[in-house]
Amino acid sequence: MKALLHLAEVPLYWVGALTAACVSLWLAYKVLFGFRIWVIGNGQLVSTKLGKWAGTVYLGYIYCSSSPQGKMGLRRGSGAYGLSRVRTKRWARDSGPPCWQMRWQLSCPADGGTDGRTGWSAGRGVMLGQAASSISLLARRGFAIVLISRTQEKLDDVAPVPRTFNVETKTIVADFGSTDIYPKIEAGLAGLEVNNVGISYTYPEFFLDIPDVDNFINKMININITSVCQMTRLVLPRMVERSMGVVLNISSASGMYPVPLLTIYSSSKAFVDFFSRGLNAEYKSKGIIIQSVLPFFVATKMTRIRKPTLDKPTPERYVAAELTTVGLESQTNGYFPHAVMGWITTVLATNRIVLYFGMKMGKAQRAGYLRRRKQRE
Repeated sequence: MKALLHLAEVPLYWVGALTAACVSLWLAYKVLFGFRIWVIGNGQLVSTKLGKWAGTVYLGYIYCSSSPQGKMGLRRGSGAYGLSRVRTKRWARDSGPPCWQMRWQLSCPADGGTDGRTGWSAGRGVMLGQAASSISLLARRGFAIVLISRTQEKLDDVAPVPRTFNVETKTIVADFGSTDIYPKIEAGLAGLEVNNVGISYTYPEFFLDIPDVDNFINKMININITSVCQMTRLVLPRMVERSMGVVLNISSASGMYPVPLLTIYSSSKAFVDFFSRGLNAEYKSKGIIIQSVLPFFVATKMTRIRKPTLDKPTPERYVAAELTTVGLESQTNGYFPHAVMGWITTVLATNRIVLYFGMKMGKAQRAGYLRRRKQRE
């Protein structure tokens, strides 16, 4: 026995040494990669260097296109680039994890012009809170804004935000709950792309108990899924034509794992994540970056989180952090504390634990909502 142990001693020593070395190198890589993303960032990728026209924004994404001359160096824009701004999704705290959807697009002007005019940023499904913060950030950087929403009233509420920065602002009324709007949008934008809206539950509920469940399913699919595919279909060809683009799809942390009582919403957000990563694999060889963004809570009036905390940032802080990850990660939580939370819930915690606590929280939120509704009645 001792002889066998002696024979195995040297091989086991080297196995242990190599394992320790590999783990050390892996940890060093993760630390350096994290430093690159969360500290250094991607520089001024989103700036007025991106040029004259931009497409519209769309359900949680960022699209960027550059001139045919440019390779993947989005930062080296000659003024022939445009930026499109995105929209945010509304959430109530009673509805579980918020998904604020934002999509940006950078695209070349149709005429390839380089006159240095500001790019156009289009926001669809405009809401106050995160949307206004995102629009402000883009307007502050000099981009003209195109706002797209289901009602003119919401557009009128947000339109003054970019105008305070003396940038041109346009508004378009469109309801992404319908499926016959895309030819109209394509014709109406005439060189711009469009930003989508998303919907969720009013409160956590069991699948069969959802009010008007048939209509709810159709709307959830049309707004959260169909619109993503259709808007990508409208925007992607010109990116392929120019051999450059960046698509940023903002999904939700709810799409990282199943969320009981928010099952349809969570599944639709998982679709956005898978759709984005699949497209990234398809089109990265053509010079197009497609990123999936999965945020947790953001402190807004709509999420009823009044005081920002480390893990619940202001919309301004989240947007600024998220933009620095563009081009560095194909899937991101967009904000360092959210990345830590995502790692814990997907790597450390088992599916059984996540489902248990998700169900427990969903039931508590559901009971609270129904109790308050009964009191109001």
